[in-house]
Formats: sequence, C-alpha cells, structure tokens
Amino acid sequence: MKTGSEIRNGAQHANAACSCITLDQEMLVKILDENAGSEGFGVSLAASHPYLFANSPVFMSLETMAAMKAVVEAVEAGVALPPFRAAALEWAPDISAADFGPAGALMGYDFHLTEAGPVLIEVNTNAGGAFLNAILAKAQRVCCFEAGLGIDPSRPKQDFDLEIVAMFESEWKHQRRSGRPAVIAIVDDEPETQHLYPELLLAKAVLEKNGFSVIIADPKTLVVSDDGLSVDGVHIDLVYNRLVDFTLDEPDHRALRNAYLHGKVVVTPNPHVHAMFADKRNLALLSDAPLLAQAGLAAGEAKILKSAVPKTVLVTGDNADALWADRRNLFFKPARGYGSKAAYRGAKLTRKVWSQIIVGNYIAQTYAPPSFRRVERDGKTLEMKIDVRLYTYEGNVLLIAARLYQGQTTNMRTPGGGFAPVLETPN
Repeated sequence: MKTGSEIRNGAQHANAACSCITLDQEMLVKILDENAGSEGFGVSLAASHPYLFANSPVFMSLETMAAMKAVVEAVEAGVALPPFRAAALEWAPDISAADFGPAGALMGYDFHLTEAGPVLIEVNTNAGGAFLNAILAKAQRVCCFEAGLGIDPSRPKQDFDLEIVAMFESEWKHQRRSGRPAVIAIVDDEPETQHLYPELLLAKAVLEKNGFSVIIADPKTLVVSDDGLSVDGVHIDLVYNRLVDFTLDEPDHRALRNAYLHGKVVVTPNPHVHAMFADKRNLALLSDAPLLAQAGLAAGEAKILKSAVPKTVLVTGDNADALWADRRNLFFKPARGYGSKAAYRGAKLTRKVWSQIIVGNYIAQTYAPPSFRRVERDGKTLEMKIDVRLYTYEGNVLLIAARLYQGQTTNMRTPGGGFAPVLETPN
C-alpha cells in the first residue's frame, strides 16, 4: 500500500511532468453560451479575460482532497463553539453581533499544498469564481500523463446548479423559516465594472432558470422603506452579497445596511458570517491549540487544525520588533482584507510598508509556500504557483478548483494562469 507521502508525490510528479492541455476551448465557449443564455458570451469572455482560465489542470490525490475537507469540518466545528464566537465578536464591529440565521452562501477555503499536507491560508465569505469553475470543470478532456495513469476530472458529486438553488433556499429558510425568495438581488459596487461581472451574469442565469427573479444591482440604487428593500420599485427578498465592504459602513451601502439591521431583507453572506469566519484575526484563534481545547473542541479536530492552520498572531506594538526580525518566515495580511490586497510576503517588506502594517490592524501568519505546476505556453515551460479553493456551504464542499499564478499573490492576469480544474489522482 502506498504511503500518504507517496500518494502526494504522485500528484506532485504529475504537476511537474505532465504538460497536457485538457481544456476544450470550443466546448468551453459552447457551455458558457448555454449557461449564460446568450450566444457570443463565451467568445466575448475570452477576449475580455484572456487569462481567466488556464489550459492545464492541477493534479491532486484523493487523500489530499479528503484532508482539506477534514480541515473545513474542523474549522466549522471550532467556529460553532460559544467561546470561539465570543472571542471573535470581541474584535468585530457592532453590526456583526446579530445573527439572523444565514450560514453564508459560497464560502471559500483557500489552501496551499505542502510536503506535510494542505495548509489553510485563509477563509473568505465573498469567494468569487464558483460559477465559472463549475463550467470550466465540464469543458475538460480526460488526460493521461506520461506514466500512463488515467486521470478523471474532479466534478461536483451532484448537479452544481441544483446545489446552488438549495443553498439559497436554505439561506432564506434560516431567516424566514419557510417558502423561498421570489426576487434575488446580486449586489456589488458598480457591478458592470467588476472583473468578475461575467460570473454575476452566470449566477443570474442559473437562478432564473430555476424559478427566481434576479436583479444585478449597484447598492446606490437600493431603496429601503417600511415595506422593505427595493430597486426600481421591485421588492427584494434576498441579497446575494458580493460587496467587499463586509460591515456595510460605506455611505453608498446605507440602504442595504438599514434593511439588514432591521430584518427587512435576507443578506448572504452577511456581516455576522464574515466576523465568524473571514476576519483574518480569527486565524489566531484557529491556530491556538490550548484555546481550542479549553473551548471544548474535540481532540481529533484540534489535531487537524494544529497541523493545517499556520501559526497566526495579531501585529501589535509589543511584538512588532520580534515580528520584523522574523519577517522572512512570515506573511502579513490586513484583518479585513480580501483579494490579496495589501498583503505582503515578509521577505520583501520595506521599512516604509512595515511602519504602515504596525498601525494597520494586521495579522502575521507563518509563511506556507505554495506548490508549483509546470505548464506549456507558446512553446515555453512556465512554473506557476498553485492556490486551491474549496467552495462550501454549511461545511459541505460544493466544488474544488485551483488558481495558477506568478508573483506574490493570485491575480488572474498571469499568461498561462487563471482558474484551473482539479483532476484526481487515485490512491
């Protein structure tokens, strides 16, 4: 029987040695058009986002996939503990205190794959890309790398669209207890200018095919009244929230904030969910084994988190000198950061940036280097870094996808990079 290390090494070998192109471009364009309900959508997307989809897959062992799912389950168990929730609320803003019930639509658990196993680098409540990756997974050819081992594309166990419908219905029932929302608004700032606006169109199409009325709305156009939240006179039942203002503090978000706080609309993901899962300071709690044990986390789950969550601390004036001295082994992120913005590899920090970090509400996380995938592009071999994202709902994995990139952080603008399907190597 192969050891875990041998299984992982098999996937690593494939990522290093297999240059196969599994993406069927014609099939991708066809499926994009079908899902968007618009002929020419796929061609237009390829022209406007040339580095959105990678041509090559990422290989991963079933053991690694199972390990990542176990981490998700352990995090969910930890967050459910009253002492953890109380600790997280201590640094959360007041708007996050109320729990209206929703669990958070399409959470994103992001991992780096290391020799010792998968490492959880962060959790996101506004994880983009799920609708795009669900289509990407359907546009793959079967690939066999040079050793002759057959590889099967990793796809959701159930129909992704039906799982999405069930998710939004569940979010509605968590707050409203019965029925389903009639009108869903997908809300983002100036949505048509967002890099992933095409995904919002795909989400709209999926929901409309399943009986919902759907509006893509800028929060500036929302109106709150005694009757609830509306846009252009149309009453909104549920908001699929893609904003990165996680506490709804910005002036343009005032109507949504008011409606949310007074229970006039179901919002998912919402400020409470972000405070519980995605505030980067919570990683300090999840990497604190004694605290988790004292909070009552089961020994098996505590062991999983100890091995999978890098040691994380809050940057303060008291520990600043020690962190600066150890910066080459650390990665720094703003507590409420998103999309790798203002995140820094310690080895590349300047004194000027460090002075901003000290007063900027940051966390310092033990650096877990990403694994690599070699790909072919224009006759050249490129070495790309790998991030893996698990899209989840209530701890259940809906989809696994990867992002290939170069540079310090994921950017979706690297030639040869972009979203990549995950192909399973059998144990």
